Formats: sequence, structure tokens, C-alpha cells
Amino acid sequence: MSESIANKKTIIDLRDIVVEFDGERVLDGLNLTIRDGEFVTLLGSSGCGKTTTLRVIGGFLQPTNGSVLFEDKEMSGVPPYQRPVNTIFQRYALFPHYNVYDNIAFGLKVKKIPKDVIREKVTEMLRLVNLEGFEKKNVTKLSGGQQQRVAIARAVINEPKVLLLDEPLAALDLKLRKDMQAELKNIQKKLGITFIYVTHDQEEALSMSDTVVVMNEGRVQQIGKPTDIYNEPENAFVADFIGESNIIDGVMEKDFVARFSGHTFTCLDQGFDPMEPVDVVVRPEDVDIVPEAMGQLPGKITAVTFRGVHFEIIVDVGGFKWMIQTTDEHHEGEDVWLYIEPDAIHIMKKSKYSGMYGDYSSYSDEHDALSVVDDEEEVE
Repeated sequence: MSESIANKKTIIDLRDIVVEFDGERVLDGLNLTIRDGEFVTLLGSSGCGKTTTLRVIGGFLQPTNGSVLFEDKEMSGVPPYQRPVNTIFQRYALFPHYNVYDNIAFGLKVKKIPKDVIREKVTEMLRLVNLEGFEKKNVTKLSGGQQQRVAIARAVINEPKVLLLDEPLAALDLKLRKDMQAELKNIQKKLGITFIYVTHDQEEALSMSDTVVVMNEGRVQQIGKPTDIYNEPENAFVADFIGESNIIDGVMEKDFVARFSGHTFTCLDQGFDPMEPVDVVVRPEDVDIVPEAMGQLPGKITAVTFRGVHFEIIVDVGGFKWMIQTTDEHHEGEDVWLYIEPDAIHIMKKSKYSGMYGDYSSYSDEHDALSVVDDEEEVE
């Protein structure tokens, strides 16, 4: 989190939030503080509780237990329309019989704002979302990206303190989605209002956010800046969910010395008990294939996949399958040596997720594709 964000006042405070549906606990004692002007992303797979958290903030769902505070004011029982928030859903919910102008102006017309003020504000919004000249177009004639811009303009024209965004880019194709990621972040910076964004897309979360909240099983697993979430994961779930990770059983022999895969390594971590069992995380891009004289771990290449920018190589080291990402070409069946710099080794405490992730014995693109579930179908 940038220093400027860290110094800003708290706008939303979720305290010990519990949500249960039919006896099943969907949010389990969630605590979260969100600051004014912050871009916060709730990140997790289907069923983790992120959409439920958004609905609790928006007032669409009352928690079973816990408190929701807006600027220190308890919001229990306060309906959505009386909260200083607006929401953009995955399906933009635009009025198909209205043109662009009337869709954007709708909220102001309901408030009976004078026509000249509405015209001025709609013109400002059209400029903000790059839709000048589209005022008279019917929204059904717009592309997905243009419809999303209309939804953003309609949501922010009422000047909410907080904008809630529930997977708003999910329906767009990959290129347009990446374009809109940058555009959304620029809009948020220009407006200076708080964005709370829900996604299951790790890259989206890392590229857009001031703060990422990683969730699983109704609990927050880690909160931090994107760089901290990626470089310093707190447990095996976070390390595996954010990008690719080799996660190996190890022992912390003493401060700055870890042993794993049959070799003793110098690392930068300290504060563990002598000989404490730990999880060791090494990112695939931080493993080098080197000549034997420089090597630390011997292995055999079992698979090579060309990814355009780099090769993705699976190496069997003593029965554990490592993933390595490199621009150097190697071939299946090749005997290789691996080298890992001390600052590439991250040591984590053992957790309930230990042993569940990080070995690429069963890794495949097909498996990854099957694991992506459409979050709009989840019941959170």
C-alpha cells in the first residue's frame, strides 16, 4: 500500500463478520479495513466468500453476526439506497430502451436534479469514460466494453464514496479485458473514490490494486500490496493461488539456513525455531538451469512447453516435480542442474494447506482450464 493511501482515513470497517446460509458458514469471522481512495480487490476462487463480502458492504445481505461501519457509523439495517455506495454487476443492468445519455442520467433524474446540471454532469462523465459523441446511441448497439463504460458512468455520476464492482470484466474477451483494466484504474485515480473489486483473476488483481485481499473458505488468508502478496505469501494456499510456485517441505536449521530437497541453502529468513519444519516457496522464474559445477540440485527434465516469451520446464528432482520458467531452450529427458539464489527462497510457517500444493506432477493446461469456475454461478 502506498504511503499516501496508508495515511488516509478509514472509510469501511468490517468487524468479525459471520454469514451463514442454511447452517453453512460462508464468511467466518472476517475483519477488513478499507481506506478512503483505496483500490481494494477481493481475490479468490468460486465459493471463497468474496461476493458475499461485497453484498454485505452494499447492504444487499445482512450478516449473521458482526458489524459493518462506514466512517465509524454502524450500518446494520441500513438499506443499499441509503448507503454511500454504488454497484456495478457482471451483467451491467443497463436500461435497453434508453440511449447512453438517459442511462447515465437516470439516477440524477430520479433525484429531480435540474436539467442543466444533469447535462453538465453527463457531459463530464462521457468525457471521463471516453464516450463523447455516443449520447444518442442505444446501449444495445454498443460493444461490451462500451456498455461497461456506460455502467461506470451511471454508477459514479451520483458521486458515491465507494464503488463496488462484482466481476465487471468477466464477460469481455482477453484483449478488451486488459484494456479495461487499465482504464478502470485510471478512472479510479481521476475520481479518487474507493473501489472494491471482486475477481478470481490473479493477474487482474495484481495489476490494478493498491491492496489485495486473498480469500478462501470464508476467511482472509492474506492482505497486502500486490508485490508483498506475490513475493511474501503467508501460506501455501496464497503461494499457489497467486501465480505458479514450487512449494517444498523443508527444515529451518537455523536463522538464514534452510534445508530442502537434500541440500542446504542460504536464505534471508529468520525467527524460526532451530530445525523447525517449514514450507519453502521458490517461484519458477527464480530457478536457474546451470552447469554441474555451479549446480545445487540435480534433476531430469520430464516436460517442456513453449509459452512464447519463455519455456515452461518440469524437472524431476528426487521425485518432486519442479516448474522452471526460462528463455533458454532445453529438451525432455535432459539431465540438468538447478541453482537458486538466497533471495529467491521464501520460508513459510506450516499451515493447514501444507502438502496440498506446489508439486507439478499433475500439472496441465487442461487441469487449469477445468478449475476456472464462473463466479456468477457461485452461491456465496
